[in-house]
Amino acid sequence: MKDQRDKNKEHLTKLGSTGTVYPTDYAPEMLETFENKHPDHDYFVKFNCPEFTSLCPITGQPDFGNVVIAYVPDKKMVESKSLKLYLFSFRDHGAFHEDCMNTIMEDLIALMDPKYIEVWGRFMPRGGISIDPYCNYGRPGTKWEDAAWQRLSHHDMNPEAVDNR
Repeated sequence: MKDQRDKNKEHLTKLGSTGTVYPTDYAPEMLETFENKHPDHDYFVKFNCPEFTSLCPITGQPDFGNVVIAYVPDKKMVESKSLKLYLFSFRDHGAFHEDCMNTIMEDLIALMDPKYIEVWGRFMPRGGISIDPYCNYGRPGTKWEDAAWQRLSHHDMNPEAVDNR
């Protein structure tokens, strides 16, 4: 078993590293993948990131939110420590909420080529307004393309009260 773990770890530079370097600006190069052991199964992988932080590009004030990333993998999967470091890289990055969510989705599509992915940010109110951008993608020419449209067209039909943040 030890040999298998070492072999799988060879290309993962972040996981298990004792010299973790935290990026100070947007850093998609932090992302790493590993092989999906079950590419013939359709299943969701979901990450909840309750401490996402970025900066308003106009005022420079911090924005705080919960980011949910869910995807159906194909051949590659994102390694969670590299994802954590990548998400940390937004900490001092100036971008609107909508741009952050779409950038995260686009970077993960380029990295993994998932069958389906969705990214949903639920940000804390600032100025009395909370912003909850949602974006998704289904691989063109597959059942996941239609699934993405169905999910988007029915997104947030029953929104929750905003007093839960």
